[in-house]
Amino acid sequence: MASQLYPQGAAHLIGKSTKVDMIADDIRILFYSGSYNGAHEFHSDLTGGSIIATSGNLAGKTSTNGVFDANDITLTAVTGSAFTHVILYKWTGTSATSPLVAIFDVASFTPSGADVNVVFHASGLFSIA
Repeated sequence: MASQLYPQGAAHLIGKSTKVDMIADDIRILFYSGSYNGAHEFHSDLTGGSIIATSGNLAGKTSTNGVFDANDITLTAVTGSAFTHVILYKWTGTSATSPLVAIFDVASFTPSGADVNVVFHASGLFSIA
């Protein structure tokens, strides 16, 4: 599977009733050890035990010429199973209403309890072209 927008995530970005504003909303990442499912729409669709760690709201969010970017982030003292995906989502305060936006494949990584630095690509996280 290639890194991509969730099908419903794209719909939320372009105006579905639970719209995602990538700059103004609380946008977070999580480390995920489960499998991708294109039918997943909300945080609650993810297998709870497969969520290894979650961030707080990303800082430095920008959108320029259809490219979304944010500051790199560090998640502290991460423990748990190996994960192979980083998921970008909007946090509403409730798992059942928090839309999944994008999923990124990463090399399998087993956290050791140390901090995990997430360095986003210099060209941004994703673009809508």
